[in-house]
Amino acid sequence: MLMLLLRQAGHEVHVVHSGRYVMGSVIDVDPDVVLLDINLPDLSGWEVAKTIRQKRGNQRPILIGMSGEHTKGSDRTLAGILGFNHYLVKPYDPQALLALITPLVPR
Repeated sequence: MLMLLLRQAGHEVHVVHSGRYVMGSVIDVDPDVVLLDINLPDLSGWEVAKTIRQKRGNQRPILIGMSGEHTKGSDRTLAGILGFNHYLVKPYDPQALLALITPLVPR
């Protein structure tokens, strides 16, 4: 659903379902924004974000963390420490997500 929403809004979308493949995709695609679920099947989104920031720095890509389980204030604090630019709790408002992403992506 998220992929369809973003594509219908005119965004180029690349989907990766495994934490260990995210970094390769970030290198190959060089995205402006990465939507990163915290509960990935193999590596946590926390680990993936930390790796992206270590290898790519803090400017790009914009990291948006998403979770339905990690919803406490301490989770938001950890997200900031690990380099997430934004953190959304599921269920999120799709229109709010689009409003967040659209100004971040150069046209």
